[in-house]
Amino acid sequence: MTLSQELWKANQDLAQECLQHPFVQGIGNGSLPRYQFAHYVGQDAFFLESFARAYSIAAAKTPDWQAFEVFHALASGVLEELRLHQGYAKTWGIDFLAVKPTPATRRYTDFLLATAWSHDVGLTAVAMAPCMRLYAFLGQQLGKDGIPNHDYADWIRTYTGEEFEQLSGQLEHLLDRYAASTPLTHSTYRYAMLCERDFFQSAVELTA
Repeated sequence: MTLSQELWKANQDLAQECLQHPFVQGIGNGSLPRYQFAHYVGQDAFFLESFARAYSIAAAKTPDWQAFEVFHALASGVLEELRLHQGYAKTWGIDFLAVKPTPATRRYTDFLLATAWSHDVGLTAVAMAPCMRLYAFLGQQLGKDGIPNHDYADWIRTYTGEEFEQLSGQLEHLLDRYAASTPLTHSTYRYAMLCERDFFQSAVELTA
């Protein structure tokens, strides 16, 4: 078992908690209130900007050119996600410039950027991998019986796709290559998973 597989397996309780979360289930069956999804899209756009920056910081620290290229390719994948969010913004009237990060969003982005600046590329990959693997998992689970026909179908389609799965695998390969199995590695991965859960929770706590 690779280190990335070991970490994912060790956090299956949080993966299942995220899958069963009312926000994720609401996306899956189309029942999520539109204002909660609109709030999430704005927060996620803010988050993804920091995610791309963390990739760029890691790229600058890589010890070899191959990893440099992979980190930049992963950053390009984030830009594709942001384009999807910009489509939502136009359709649903979301003003990204007016978005103020919630405490859950800020806690997650501060953690990612602090890890990227203060640690090596291995631990940065550990901090970032849960987001990619979790979203691939959620998309695949929600779309396993086919993509539903409702407002959130594009979201499910994005994270069910083979392209996103490949990006997740590329990041996990970097994790396996550069990270070691230490208490800090395990606690960093789990903290990122907790941030993911809290990110979903902050959206459903919003009232109309």
